[in-house]
Amino acid sequence: MKGIKYILLGCSLLIGVSAVTVNNDKLYEIAKNIEIFVNVYKELNSNYVDDLDPNQLMRTGIDAMVKSLDPYTNFISESQVAYYRINTEGRYDGIGAISKVIDEKITIIEPMEGSPADLAGIKAGDIVLKVNGEDTAGKSNEDLNALVRGVAGTSLNLTIDRPGEGIQQKTLERGAINIKNVPYSGMVDNNIGYISLTTFTANASKNIKKAYKDLKKNNELEGIIIDLRSNGGGLLNEAVQICNLFVPQGEEVVSTKCKVKQRDQHFKTRTSPVDLDIPLAVMINKRSASASEIVSGVIQDLDRGVVIGQRSFGKGLVQNTRDVGYNNRIKVTTSKYYIPSGRCIQGVDYEDGEPVDIPDEQRSIFYTKNRREVLDGGGVTPDIKLEENKPSNLLDGLQKNNMIFKYVTNWASRVDSIPPVGEFEFTDYNNFRRFLNDNHFMFESETEALLSQTLEKAEEDQWMIESDIEALKAKIATQKMKIFDQNKEEIIDQIEKEIVTRYYYQTGKVQQSLENDEEIKEAIAILKDKDRYNKILNKG
Repeated sequence: MKGIKYILLGCSLLIGVSAVTVNNDKLYEIAKNIEIFVNVYKELNSNYVDDLDPNQLMRTGIDAMVKSLDPYTNFISESQVAYYRINTEGRYDGIGAISKVIDEKITIIEPMEGSPADLAGIKAGDIVLKVNGEDTAGKSNEDLNALVRGVAGTSLNLTIDRPGEGIQQKTLERGAINIKNVPYSGMVDNNIGYISLTTFTANASKNIKKAYKDLKKNNELEGIIIDLRSNGGGLLNEAVQICNLFVPQGEEVVSTKCKVKQRDQHFKTRTSPVDLDIPLAVMINKRSASASEIVSGVIQDLDRGVVIGQRSFGKGLVQNTRDVGYNNRIKVTTSKYYIPSGRCIQGVDYEDGEPVDIPDEQRSIFYTKNRREVLDGGGVTPDIKLEENKPSNLLDGLQKNNMIFKYVTNWASRVDSIPPVGEFEFTDYNNFRRFLNDNHFMFESETEALLSQTLEKAEEDQWMIESDIEALKAKIATQKMKIFDQNKEEIIDQIEKEIVTRYYYQTGKVQQSLENDEEIKEAIAILKDKDRYNKILNKG
């Protein structure tokens, strides 16, 4: 009964707080339903046939409650607070290595450059067997993170199994890990600069500003590409400050509207911009969300630059966190944001946590500063729409089975160094093919899957003779071999990216990905064609 008393005390406090913020008409309903909730819990705790875990039962109830609202209102337990801080601050104390469960074994995917893991000689492909003597068999990736993270300066021992070399012991000292939000900036053409922003964590705007000034100082810039593709957002103030770099001081770039009107906010640019004239191309795709949509939407609404790619995710909601006791928090959607044209890009409906696509004809029309038509709801529609470059079924199969990762682990164990990014080329595709055969990689194309179903049905109905079936299977096998040739360039591109990451880390990975990026080529072409650029923005 002691637990029930705590619950009743908490509920009494909740009602007391509610009395301050909720009108009297709802107070009775709140009090009534809280009493019902407590009574249900009391009956379950007293009479359910098995012992109940109060923490688990309450967590189930809380999760169900917040899930009924929107995908972004979440309960953050004490154990999850550290992960939440990583996503907002971009830093934590640990060893600085990304891991993944491959073939039921926790495997290092990528040590971060200069991190404790990197300095201790940990490599991609290393299998973590033990942490301080504790076996990792059967543990999840989250379990490993919990074991290796801790106070900077403390040490830990890893037992690893390195393919081709065997079991090794590694002693590491935990350190402060800062995740780069600008992993790469550089020139992608004679006079066109490029800046990649992967997340809106702390200091994102400062890092963008520094990257831009460095590019401007050392080059004759005619345009700049800001890459927000697959950037899921982050801190609202960082988005505002990034807009401030390229739009005039005192310009309202975003406003937020809440349930309580007095809490509405208006965010204006507060400092002098770094450049009001440099032509801009902002890259987005369907995984660009939240703060990414603020920046791309503001640039579009103010006709400050051209937005290129695919329609963005459609998250126009703002979340704030509240402490709910015992080091737990709740992340609550408190408002919607609106960009300069007055539109909100939030999707209306959700399905499996994803916004449901809204046809353009069902979206309201708003206008940019130059009176160009733009649409609300369901994301930012680019000024230049490009088809999404989806991976082939073959490449998708290779990635899902980690075949490229495994091959490169084997390849890199025999190669000490490679030429710089831009000069390195992978030329041993046939060796990769042999690796797939040796490791019994099985791939079923969509056509093959459909034909297999047809053949099964044909055999059941006995309307095809056996020789016809065997001939068709042989033809399928022949065509299947051609698929590897048809997708050779795409696969080599992914192999090169994985190899470069092993030697040049995240910076090299981003740089290598630009080598054959058709969307970046389109952005370069737009920025170099001043007439087309100005025509899109109706500037002449």
